[in-house]
Amino acid sequence: MNDGYDAGHGDDQYELVGYDEYGRPVYRQAQGHAQPGHQQQYDPYAQQQGQQYGQPGQQYGQQQYGQQGYGYDPYATGSQQPVQQPYDPYGSQGGYDTGQQPAQPPYDPYGRAATSGPQPRVAEQTAHIPQQAGPPGEREHTDHPGAAEPGGDYRTEQFAFVEEPTGDSEDVIDWMKFTENRTERREEARRRARSRIVALVVVLALVAVGGVGYLWYAGKLPGLSSSDDKSGGTTTAGAQKRDVIAVHLHDTKGGGTSTALLVNNTTTKQGTAVLVPNALALTGDDGSTTTLAKSVDDEGPDATRTALDSALGTDIEGTWRLDTPYLQILVDLVGNIDVDTDADVPDPESKDKGAGPLVHKGEGQTLSGKMAVAYATYRGKGEDANAQLQRFGQVMQGVLRKMSSDPQGATTTVQTLGLILDPPLTEKDLGTFLAGLSDRAKGGDFKTALLPVQDGGGLSAEASDSVVKDVLGGTAKSPDKDAAVSVFVRNATGEEDRTGKARVVLLNGGFTFVSGGTASGTETASKVVYAEAADKENAVQVAKTLGLPTDAVSQGKVSANARVSVVLGQDYKPAS
Repeated sequence: MNDGYDAGHGDDQYELVGYDEYGRPVYRQAQGHAQPGHQQQYDPYAQQQGQQYGQPGQQYGQQQYGQQGYGYDPYATGSQQPVQQPYDPYGSQGGYDTGQQPAQPPYDPYGRAATSGPQPRVAEQTAHIPQQAGPPGEREHTDHPGAAEPGGDYRTEQFAFVEEPTGDSEDVIDWMKFTENRTERREEARRRARSRIVALVVVLALVAVGGVGYLWYAGKLPGLSSSDDKSGGTTTAGAQKRDVIAVHLHDTKGGGTSTALLVNNTTTKQGTAVLVPNALALTGDDGSTTTLAKSVDDEGPDATRTALDSALGTDIEGTWRLDTPYLQILVDLVGNIDVDTDADVPDPESKDKGAGPLVHKGEGQTLSGKMAVAYATYRGKGEDANAQLQRFGQVMQGVLRKMSSDPQGATTTVQTLGLILDPPLTEKDLGTFLAGLSDRAKGGDFKTALLPVQDGGGLSAEASDSVVKDVLGGTAKSPDKDAAVSVFVRNATGEEDRTGKARVVLLNGGFTFVSGGTASGTETASKVVYAEAADKENAVQVAKTLGLPTDAVSQGKVSANARVSVVLGQDYKPAS
């Protein structure tokens, strides 16, 4: 057998002599090939040693392994031991030369020479163990070159580590983490979706409740509106909250005044400028009859406000006296105004008759302070007084559109004007009020309305209801039970002095007189009308006070600012 460990020898140089304790075959040199006693056997891995071994006659139990007698010992230490005679299972004692031979260094599978001394070897130093695969149970321990024999020292390079599939393990861990993270993300997404759905449902519910509440508050729900009210919408209109301020424009150069009631209906979110003609008949504290224009000039703001409340059934919170110089400053402060003018207005200060108009007729005309004053006070030849009043209303609406909607900003504007306001109105109150109306005007929820007044200064029951009831809420003011009953009187006798005589009689009878002016025609029979059943007895007392028959009393529609209405006919005969 030609072995890589013993190159150059034939296959018949070795013979099997047995197996070691690990089950590996043990060979020895055939007898016919014994070498002379001092001839050294060729070994490609051997190195010269200074001593030869071989002591025959040792017992089997004391046998030790030499360098090549049992195989080879790559972990040889430096000590030298006598070579023991190999065990012979066949009991042969001779046939081969056991003479001294040079010692050979231990075999190093990595080709390195041992630096230590020779190791004990079997007596049969020529015995050789070719490289063969070990038993199946031991292959995994001896496949690596240089694996240590049992009982020997170990080195790092002698171990063959099994490569663990770390990459696969990490992939599995990563996959588990990915799966876990994806599951958590899905659960989180579901939770967020559920939260959003719940929030959306809550918001929709709140919006629905708020919408219904607003419709109920505004009286717009079916069955609760004024159109469905048996009393014709009186209760609904009366329940609305209104803030009212009277504005008197004083023309310091041309003379005269113009009055408007600024109304902010906080219930319906509507703003209105009610234009009140100067011809409106008012009753003073002493029962005397006067007009609005005379009351503003002669009686002052407090008395005029009280008279207006009595005539219209309103609750005016304050009076704003606005002279034309202050109006000019106000328009300039807000940065000019835009008005759809209905006439060419000349410059009142121009002495040139051929000069062009200061204000041109047309839509969207930009007016400065001076131009706004000229337009608000202008009344053309042959025009009705209400034409000038409506121009004043246009200017006020234009100012409100340019006013600040912030209460603080509007208050600053009022303070800049330097007005001296009539108590109880203050600069802060006026600024806050104007800011609210400015918000209405900018949103398109502001309008002007002309209060219809007859020639005699009275209010027509049919014509004034749309303004007094709906805008001013005049019927909302219910007099106290102990308060004097207000009586609206219209003269249809054909004689003007009958109105004054009726006023005196009623005031002496403890009633409040409200002038209804003079009718365009005459009536034969007088009429006394009450609206509420509770006022039937009051109507009867009014008829008796005026000397009218009780059969003239009937239930019907009365003026908005009175509890009893009287139409004086030709049958009315005042006492002398």
